Amino acid sequence: MGFIKNTVALLATTMLLFMFSCKHEPSTTPSEQQPNIQPVAVPKFERDSALAFVKKQVDFGPRVPNTDAHKRCKEWLVAQFTAFGLKVTEQPFSAKAYTGKTLNGVNIIAQHKPEATKRIFIAAHWDSRHIADSPLSKDRQKEPILGADDGGSGVGVLLEIARVLQASPAELGVDLVLFDAEDHGDDNDESPNPNSWCLGSQHWSRNLVPSGYSPKYGILLDMVGAKGARFTKEGVSMNFAPAVMNKVWKTAQNLGYTNYFVEDKSGPVTDDHYFVNTIAKLPMIDIIGKSGDTQTGFGAHWHTHNDNIDIIDVRALRAVGQTLLEVIYQEAAGKF
Repeated sequence: MGFIKNTVALLATTMLLFMFSCKHEPSTTPSEQQPNIQPVAVPKFERDSALAFVKKQVDFGPRVPNTDAHKRCKEWLVAQFTAFGLKVTEQPFSAKAYTGKTLNGVNIIAQHKPEATKRIFIAAHWDSRHIADSPLSKDRQKEPILGADDGGSGVGVLLEIARVLQASPAELGVDLVLFDAEDHGDDNDESPNPNSWCLGSQHWSRNLVPSGYSPKYGILLDMVGAKGARFTKEGVSMNFAPAVMNKVWKTAQNLGYTNYFVEDKSGPVTDDHYFVNTIAKLPMIDIIGKSGDTQTGFGAHWHTHNDNIDIIDVRALRAVGQTLLEVIYQEAAGKF
């Protein structure tokens, strides 16, 4: 009997201690137990503004090096970036095209917070194709194309990002780089010459502006505004900067852009990012419009005269632009 009595007494004592401790210890809620993580405020990407920037480029006509349209568009681009408060540097260069012609090109580098040590860069090419040589069309093949998507769309997105950065400055160095003479390469499948493409990015990669440039990573935009745009995980990007690509794709998907940023992997593409990765040794991915529906692997408008303003879809521009703004402002907050 004594065992039972002592057990009851022990239980009674334990209950009193439990009640005392519960009464005097402060209660906690699940929210109080979690760290106080503040959401990052990300501005809205205005798709109609980006479209207007694309249209303005197209209105100049084909932006082929050594032409008046190319010169006038360059002056407008520099003026726009300057008006948005960025530090603008022009990097002129001369390069021999596969045709034997010397091209006089200009890379344009526009810097947000040039004094910041932590930096990322976003790039696009601003020239357009000198011939309409797609195997999918025989229409006016020897004439230059307008390049609304192939060139114009990426530049339009960068200009809108520049406008947003002026209105809502990010605490991060952001460099917007426009490469020239990307689309003047030899498209001969029987005797391919990858080095005939991306002449501007090759020059920049060997002569970095600014000198000693060392950003965390780069993101290239190419053909990002067409109807039915679809962005796959391209081979060069996955080889040199898979972590960056996976983070960017996850960011886009979290924003609801799963129909644009798909998980499909695709083969390597000779684009500006290839030379940035291999020559400058800077990690860079490519957001590039791909399509498995055509023999070219790109949209049916690629390198044809159908690459005009009518092919542009503001929803595609918004998907890419809003994703990039999310990356920028999350990176600035140290959360990307």
